Amino acid sequence: MKIAGIIPARYDSSRFPGKPLVEIQGKPMIIHTMENAASSPVLAKVIVATDDERIKTTVEKYGGNCMLSSKSLKSGTARCAAVLKQLNEPFDAVINIQGDEPFIHQEHIKAVGDLLENHAEIATLAKKITADKELQNPNVVKVVINNLGKTLYFSRHPIPYIRNRSTENSWQNYTFYKHIGLYGYQAKVLKNIVNLPLSDLEEAEKLEQLRWLDHNYTIYAGITSEESFGIDTPEDIKELEKFLNHS
Repeated sequence: MKIAGIIPARYDSSRFPGKPLVEIQGKPMIIHTMENAASSPVLAKVIVATDDERIKTTVEKYGGNCMLSSKSLKSGTARCAAVLKQLNEPFDAVINIQGDEPFIHQEHIKAVGDLLENHAEIATLAKKITADKELQNPNVVKVVINNLGKTLYFSRHPIPYIRNRSTENSWQNYTFYKHIGLYGYQAKVLKNIVNLPLSDLEEAEKLEQLRWLDHNYTIYAGITSEESFGIDTPEDIKELEKFLNHS
């Protein structure tokens, strides 16, 4: 299977403008992400997908592949589909790598690649929740997975609800999972899902993957023990330094 790694990278983030170009350990964040992805044997090619010439110039300065796409695209998934359409060579699948996760684990890419190799329409990851603050945080997306590895639902709310048990430290009473936002798509599936209409579930939770479930696409989730660390705000840079010092 020939898999492309595509890294969506917008410049105009509302919470952190210019985020892909912020320096971490002396190098732009997008370059860390690109180089870590490029070192994966799972990916035949890695492309940064951006809407900004400054990001494109930076990526090319470091010898990377970068393609421009429209600022009007609403999601990383749409940006991945736009780049796939522009590529001159065929790919069987795409892995959408978050541009704001500069130290993405090789295990994460391999796990998603393995699911795609096993014919998953869409693949992603989950990690066991180990603290109540994660379970109660609406910015930490929770996922329920059946015993075949298929995802049943994603929510910002703790799911499932544990009846007849204290909600305090409920993560100790049940194995809850948080979603790790790395996606893999079969190429033909990616082309289709970007044309799906919005769903009520997606609108309610503001989670794009609920649109795919609502339209009967199957999402498989691999379980990982490796933590990911996304950068959403300038404050996260400080937290990242702590994370790196203890990893």
